Amino acid sequence: MEAPVDRILDGLLKPNVILADSFLPWAVSIGGRRNIPVASFWTMSVTNFSIFYHHQLLLSNGHFEANFTEQGEEVVNYIPGIKPIHVKDLPSSFNSKRQEMLPLLLQVVSQLANKAQYVLFTTIGALESQVIEVLQAELPVPIFTVGPTIPFFDTEFKTNQLSPNYLSWLDDQPKDSVLYISQGSFMSVSKEQLDEIIAGVHSSSVRTFWVARENVSLLTNGIGKRGIVVPWCDQLKVLCHPSVGGFWSHCGWNSTKEGAFAGVPFLTFPIGADQFTNSKQIVEDWKIGWRINKESEKLVKRDEIAQLLQSFMDLDSYEGKEMRRRAMEIRNTCLEAIDGGTIQ
Repeated sequence: MEAPVDRILDGLLKPNVILADSFLPWAVSIGGRRNIPVASFWTMSVTNFSIFYHHQLLLSNGHFEANFTEQGEEVVNYIPGIKPIHVKDLPSSFNSKRQEMLPLLLQVVSQLANKAQYVLFTTIGALESQVIEVLQAELPVPIFTVGPTIPFFDTEFKTNQLSPNYLSWLDDQPKDSVLYISQGSFMSVSKEQLDEIIAGVHSSSVRTFWVARENVSLLTNGIGKRGIVVPWCDQLKVLCHPSVGGFWSHCGWNSTKEGAFAGVPFLTFPIGADQFTNSKQIVEDWKIGWRINKESEKLVKRDEIAQLLQSFMDLDSYEGKEMRRRAMEIRNTCLEAIDGGTIQ
């Protein structure tokens, strides 16, 4: 892509700045040749960035390319600004079994830190303030938080507006009674685990809204009459619907931000990449969720899932009320950042 973009710039007035995804490192090269400053846009959490940036600390402490099976419970408590984190909750690229992407990630972070003129983080500053303060002191380039960078403009529900069938279904459900389930677009669970999830959801009798590109008929038959399955939906609008009381998520960073903005508690089911670290932030740091798959390589059985869903969606329990209260506090933090109308 570098050469075609270079040719396009040949026919344009010189831009004031190039804004580019951090994973397009050639943009920095173009900016350097043309004397145009580059703002590198990091699309994961600041916490994930800082872990990669401080990878030498992992190396010196024996946690770089670690065996997550044997070392998973060991605690990493030496990365500045980051609360203690188990090895199993580090980005999966540091797992000796999943290290294919690690060289690229370290290259991207190095170039961002040393060659870009600005760094933009898609986060809410108040949610990762300690990490941001450390990086502001350590990085040789200025950094800005520009979160939450989600489509929050159209989350109101208007009675005079035609709605998709799935929103009409939500309209008919009691307040906070529906668990929204999404395992993301790219990585998925095994067939064996999916069978256990379907059976557990059905056994729980919890109302569920399930979005899945595949296995729609299988899921529809499996969850019964107390749920709905769709291949796609406006996720943020669904999460903000009054009837939705929880979010079963793979914990991709965009989904994490949308759930935080909606003020709903999470059931986390991370699979890979940055998702384990995001799940740790949700469950341990922000305390607005529970983790389903506590052992990433262990099958979670249907009875455990059913019991967990029933407890999670119990709106009268003290633990559930406290978790939902904290989730609303996180939502207010997001709204304050947006209402400010400026980069934090």
